[in-house]
Amino acid sequence: MAGRSLDRTRSELTDFLTHHRNKLTPADVGLPSTGRRRTPGLRREEVATLAGVGLTWYTWFEQGRDINVSESFVLRVSKALKLDDAECCHLFLLAHRRPPPVEAYQWQEIPPLVQTLMDDMSRPAYVMNLRWDVIAWNAAADALLGFSDREPGERNMMRLLFADPALRRRLPDWRQDAPRLLAQFRCDSAAAPEDPAMQELTEALAKLSPDFRRWWEQPNHEAYRYGIATLIDAASVTQTYDHTTLLVDEHRHLRMVVYFSPAGSSG
Repeated sequence: MAGRSLDRTRSELTDFLTHHRNKLTPADVGLPSTGRRRTPGLRREEVATLAGVGLTWYTWFEQGRDINVSESFVLRVSKALKLDDAECCHLFLLAHRRPPPVEAYQWQEIPPLVQTLMDDMSRPAYVMNLRWDVIAWNAAADALLGFSDREPGERNMMRLLFADPALRRRLPDWRQDAPRLLAQFRCDSAAAPEDPAMQELTEALAKLSPDFRRWWEQPNHEAYRYGIATLIDAASVTQTYDHTTLLVDEHRHLRMVVYFSPAGSSG
């Protein structure tokens, strides 16, 4: 039974690599076209060259032979074949290798229908990556938090919360809100503890904010929150919010945060 399972996995690996190799043309990967081709897609030698691996080794890998390839080898092949995050993770599983670490700092565009969904909402909504960079938002969220007025590097909820004096003046319950959001951010950061961009952010905020540094070193385990609960809007009215989160892309750790005004509140 185990032998059949292994043979099936090898066959799936071969089918997967062949399928994605055949999907690409030389133009897709910046190679010149050289006349007519007997088969569609890229040749094995072209994939090997793009990945920077030996042709024999790649051929054996695609054939599903019992060879010991490194995580670096699989990642190079993934990039050469232009696999997305989900496809890359699947290739690692087929190759019986540990999937690559999560990249926390991502600025990929969200699917157009997700932006349409947010634009159809009257409630504030925005999409964050694992590092809490805000990569998309709707008009209501922009009116509330002014994302479009900020440089991309400043569109990070932790930076806004701990390093933006103007926003802090609009948060009457900052000392209740901030540690709860930081507690949730700390949980998310555990998914990519070695990520350089995540480390850069936490180190910078620890230098900028004594409160961030203290709460980071002594985390609050009592409450967690994805959004700001109390905020003074542009009309100087104090708004109170509940929140829900929706997964936009599980593999890229993209999450939509939606703000709701509880019944009876001024929002």
